[in-house]
Amino acid sequence: MLISIVALSLLSVIFGLLLGYAAVRFKVQGNPIVDAIDALLPQTQCGQCSYPGCRPYAAAIANQESDINQCPPGGEVTIKALADLLGREAKPLSSEHRPEHRPEHHLNNNEESVKTVAVIDEQMCIGCTLCIQVCPTDAILGATKQMHTVIALECTGCDLCLAPCPVDCIEMVPVIETTKTWKAPYPKTSQLIEQLRKAG
Repeated sequence: MLISIVALSLLSVIFGLLLGYAAVRFKVQGNPIVDAIDALLPQTQCGQCSYPGCRPYAAAIANQESDINQCPPGGEVTIKALADLLGREAKPLSSEHRPEHRPEHHLNNNEESVKTVAVIDEQMCIGCTLCIQVCPTDAILGATKQMHTVIALECTGCDLCLAPCPVDCIEMVPVIETTKTWKAPYPKTSQLIEQLRKAG
């Protein structure tokens, strides 16, 4: 009887140690659903979705704390991709998150997103710094009463600098795709779903 109790106790300790080791050794880093949602978002980090960036918004969607239609830069294309990924119904962009100043060239006839960057007419710029204050990626250079300019590689095309400009000297222009500006597209929604299934 005593031998059986000791043997069972030893086995419990051994299996406990093995399970503890396995939990540490094979721990899944991050949340694969949040990663998949974040990969579909435009990564503008503009805050127009009411969250400080794309990753927090992705986490809120994954936790069902937020809807899939709150991303103006992503538009209808991103909403449809998120709906496919999560098995939810696609819906129009939330009126609460639809900026009135959004330029028409962001969506073409097929509603596909077009990458844009801000360009400042330096002759008209009065150096008010209002655009600098709202830029989420610090892509605008300038100082008070001095000419401003945009670092094109840092600009995410979020449009947030348009509204505060008092002289309307900022324009969003499409990026001309070259070998230097081209980036590999994100995986298709079906590939992301398959990756999620494999992740368990």
